[in-house]
Amino acid sequence: MRKMRVTLLCLFVAAAYTASAVPLNSDFSEDREYPRFIEFPDGDGVMHTVDLEAEPDYELLDEISRNPANNVYLLYTRRNPTSSQTLVMNDIASIYNSFYNPHVPTVVIAHGWLSNQESDLNPTIRDALLHKEDVNVIILDWKKLASSLSYNTAVKGVPAVGRGLGQFLNFVHYVTGAPLNSMHLVGFSLGAHLVGNAGRELGGRVARVTALDPAGPLWNYNSNRVNPEDAIYVEAIHTDGGYTIGGLGIGSDVANADFYVNGGISQPGCLTNICNHNSAWRYFAATVTYNHIVGKGCSSSWQITWDNCKGEELHMGNNDLKKYGSGRFRANTSRRYPY
Repeated sequence: MRKMRVTLLCLFVAAAYTASAVPLNSDFSEDREYPRFIEFPDGDGVMHTVDLEAEPDYELLDEISRNPANNVYLLYTRRNPTSSQTLVMNDIASIYNSFYNPHVPTVVIAHGWLSNQESDLNPTIRDALLHKEDVNVIILDWKKLASSLSYNTAVKGVPAVGRGLGQFLNFVHYVTGAPLNSMHLVGFSLGAHLVGNAGRELGGRVARVTALDPAGPLWNYNSNRVNPEDAIYVEAIHTDGGYTIGGLGIGSDVANADFYVNGGISQPGCLTNICNHNSAWRYFAATVTYNHIVGKGCSSSWQITWDNCKGEELHMGNNDLKKYGSGRFRANTSRRYPY
């Protein structure tokens, strides 16, 4: 009898532990609510307190809306892999005098809030792309808005910056003949919604939009967030969409194919939301090099949570402009590069 009691107690403890380790709400949806004050990181991983009810800076928003040329476009190619050339909106000479090649793909990289061209994701993704193939890499520096200490202001200005990027790419298309379906827009956090708006400005005709852990706060029901119509193929890589208030990513479906990496909530070797969030661009860069992370289709949120997806396989990330897939996927990684 005593032995039976001990066995039952062990089973009870194990069940309780398992229940506490898995979120009770396994629905990856927009229903998550944020408190008024949250912590959100800048490009260097420093946390900032954000008041989600703060009044935006409307003077800055007006300037951003009126002048999309505030964006800076930095071109890197295999002829100048580490030293940028600046391309200027409506300046034909800046295009013709650069190494821009309309006959190879163009990839745009957009950083997140309180970041700039120096942020770590830019050289990491740039170098992976240039080592993989002959390609034009354009790093978008939108620090005029992104450097605003008001997160609310940055959120409200993202659509205008995205439209400015779309207008710039249309200018490049007009000047050089580079086809829109040879363009791939990659954005991280707020930058994910930004490139979605750029694709929308171009009528969804760019080949790909890749949204790296799209930002969650103030985006759950935001009609300007990245969506499946923004490109021929839209992919999202979710790494910090936790059900707790600390999750920085949106944690819900926004694309044709949504990858919930390791369940989409926390990542191996990470103890903080910043680490989880930044894992998205690290994983993407690794897939450009190795194309080795494969997701399995999931029919429910519970399958994602319990790692029980049995659907068709789809490679996550990579640089394939003709890639296509749809649905939810769970992809698993290891703790260390290349994951």
